[in-house]
This record gives sequence, structure tokens and C-alpha cells, in this order.
Amino acid sequence: MRPRLVLFGDSITEQSFASGGWGAALANHFGRQADVVLRGLSGYNTRWALKVLDRAMEGAANERADPAAVTVFFGANDASLPDQQQAHQHVPLHEYQTNLRAICAYFKNRWPAAAIILITPPPIHEPARIRDMYGDNAASRQPERTNEAAGTYAQACISVAKELDHPVIDIWTQMQQFPDWQTSALCDGLHFTPFGNKILFDEVLKTLEIIGFSQQSLRSDLPLFHEIDPKDPLKALEI
Repeated sequence: MRPRLVLFGDSITEQSFASGGWGAALANHFGRQADVVLRGLSGYNTRWALKVLDRAMEGAANERADPAAVTVFFGANDASLPDQQQAHQHVPLHEYQTNLRAICAYFKNRWPAAAIILITPPPIHEPARIRDMYGDNAASRQPERTNEAAGTYAQACISVAKELDHPVIDIWTQMQQFPDWQTSALCDGLHFTPFGNKILFDEVLKTLEIIGFSQQSLRSDLPLFHEIDPKDPLKALEI
């Protein structure tokens, strides 16, 4: 039985199976060893995600085994500024942390054997957000998100992860270590370029390896081609 990885998050998760996406890279990396299950909800914050958890997770797990790990990647929308265009997505910081705890508790109760990996919201490049939101009318406009606010929510996510003893990926900090991250890692000041996806993919692999989930630790599903006896091919397939 192939183990499963469940990816739960907002648009950065929903888009992760697009060309160059971090979810697609995980599916390719683990190939015949594990299944990657996508549960991304574009535009959602933790308040909305918590409301639809049961429906979102229908069919996500094998009936006979818990997923090996679940990534929880929310905060970019929660951190929208409460006085700007996307104010309806904003969730106050304290509630964001409360919602993260509730989401983690849901997974711990439903899938006790699954590792829960929290991912902080990413950094924000504000000029690109203004252009994306307002186009030719961008003059004197304010961004609907700021990097400072995203950083505050990232620290709140890290705090919850430490409190609950869950692994956490601080993508807000990690991404900003790269030169010209504003344009090399982000395509619109928020969502990821292929390079940005590669940064997160590498961080997820490192975290999975820490919890004992890697290519080296997993078996390939069904006999490999070179294991099949050419004189009696069907013998190896008698599972």
C-alpha cells in the first residue's frame, strides 16, 4: 500500500500541481513510492478552511491507513490588511492561531499516525501586489498585503507549531535568503515562480526526511523492471 501525503492550503497549494509546482515535484519525486493528494482551496483563510475540513478531506486518505503526513499552509489570506481591498479575507492574528490549533487537532484526531507539517505564509513583494490588484490605476494605491504583516503571521504560525510540537517550514524567512527573491521567487508579489516552488519543494523534502519519510526509507510499489526474471516474467508479479 502506498503511503499518502496530503497537501492542505490556499491558492499556493491549489496551484502546486501546475507546471513547475512544488506539489507536482513531490508527486514526481516519490513516483511509485507514495501518492500526493491535493487539497488546495484558492482564496481561503483559516476561518473558511476550518469550516469545510470534513468536506475537503473526503477521499483524501486510504481507508486502511492514515496519511504519512499532512502539510497545512495557510496565512497568506489571513494576513490581508483589514482596511484594504481584500479585507474580507482578513483573520485577526489571535484567531489565526486558534484556527491553526483547531485544524491541527482535527488532523490529529482523524489521523493519529500522520505527521502534521505547518508552513508559514510566504513573503510579500508589495509593488507587485499593487500592480496585480490595480493595473494601470496603481498610482498612489496601497497594497492589500504587506511583507511586515506576513512576517507577523509567519511568527505566529511558528509559535503554534512549537507549542504543538509539529514540524514547521518558515518559508517567509527561507525565501528571503535568496537574491532578488521579490521577482525570482514570486510572480505577482505573492504566488510562486518555478524557482519559488523549488525553494518550498526542497524545504518540504528536508522536513519529510527528518520525520523518516524519504526515497531511501520507502519501498517502490510492485516489482521493479530489473527485478523481473526474463525467463519467467509473471512469477515476480504473483503478488
